[in-house]
Amino acid sequence: MRSFSFLLVGAVIPALPLSLALCPCFGQLQQEEVRGSPAEPSDAAETRAQIAQVEKLLPGFADRGAAFYFIASAHRHLGETLDALSNLKKCVDLQEGFDPSGDPAFAGLQGSHDFDSLVEKAQRDFRPVSHARVAVWTDERDLIPYGLAWDSQKNVFYLSSLNRRKIIQLTPDSHASDFVASARDHLLPVRGIRVAPSDGTVWAASSTQEGESELLHFDSSGNLIGRFSPPHPGPHTLNDLVITARNEIFATDGLGNTVLRFDPATKAFSKLTLHRPVFYPSGIALDPEGNILFLADSLGVIRVNLADGSDRDVDPGRRNTLAGASGLYFRAASLIAIQNGIGSPRVAAFKLSQDGSRVSHTTILEYRTTLTSSPTTGVIRGSDFYFITNSHTDNLLNNMIRDPTQLEPVRIAVVSLP
Repeated sequence: MRSFSFLLVGAVIPALPLSLALCPCFGQLQQEEVRGSPAEPSDAAETRAQIAQVEKLLPGFADRGAAFYFIASAHRHLGETLDALSNLKKCVDLQEGFDPSGDPAFAGLQGSHDFDSLVEKAQRDFRPVSHARVAVWTDERDLIPYGLAWDSQKNVFYLSSLNRRKIIQLTPDSHASDFVASARDHLLPVRGIRVAPSDGTVWAASSTQEGESELLHFDSSGNLIGRFSPPHPGPHTLNDLVITARNEIFATDGLGNTVLRFDPATKAFSKLTLHRPVFYPSGIALDPEGNILFLADSLGVIRVNLADGSDRDVDPGRRNTLAGASGLYFRAASLIAIQNGIGSPRVAAFKLSQDGSRVSHTTILEYRTTLTSSPTTGVIRGSDFYFITNSHTDNLLNNMIRDPTQLEPVRIAVVSLP
């Protein structure tokens, strides 16, 4: 997710989908005004190169709506409103679930007839869905949470904080305490977090908006036992991660537009080679056997066979999209996704075909409710899915909270999985 005007959660808010914005990979790339005339953003050349890359993919790409939405966001970032609206119309006409009304990239277009007509159509095609309820919360308002994990041995949730740069633990009855205290280890903003299945230790990704990044390793008591920086050249923004049974780490790198593999034995990082460019990768999931990796970026989900290195895009099918998942999880031959990069966030379950190459059925679990105001990541616990509902990542800019009056207690909702 890049910086057209959004996130990798909590990172920066440039101007793409919120998931971009959710993608820790962005710096604030807002257009400057020069004597009343809009100047091109500093990353204009990079943005135009990305438009060209996605346009090249379009002819044979399964999720054309995702491609059109990406291109529309990029044109809007460049100040090219007519091109943005043209591509946005192509996207909405495909009825895949994109709703630009919730995307900061298009905030300046709200109130215009052309834009409002597209929003009306999108919301007519996809009505609100409400199945979740608030299950856990913490009164600490300025966390700006990003990652969520479940420790079945200790029976606690771990919640990472971008603003306070710490990790708290939460019991199912909402008792909160510090697992890693703020400033104790001079941490960077903490993003994705996972518990290692082999030994109960905790791994976390951390990154600044400027592209400094570390992979962190804590013992089961919260003591820092390792920190590892991706190789240069950078910048890097490690966002979310998964851990194999051999304690090998795979982490999405939003600013690097890549996925990194970390070998705990050699302490070395390496890049995954994929069949197409990835754009602001964020969510990542692993099947129970540890053979198949699923990588989410602005255009969809890539399925990687770790045994032979082959990869392909998962086909979402007609009138459906896998794009923009800031959080991605695997359960019972299904992908569970928190999609922040489709305009208005939603939580959805995608049942996969037997060979895992395509989506056979989609269930929207939560959409356009107060529980999808700014969701980031979640965790599967049994047959339930818990997810952060109100991260307020869009309230964090240049590592500072913009408007403290908008903060509220952090809520974690739960929804039953199909």
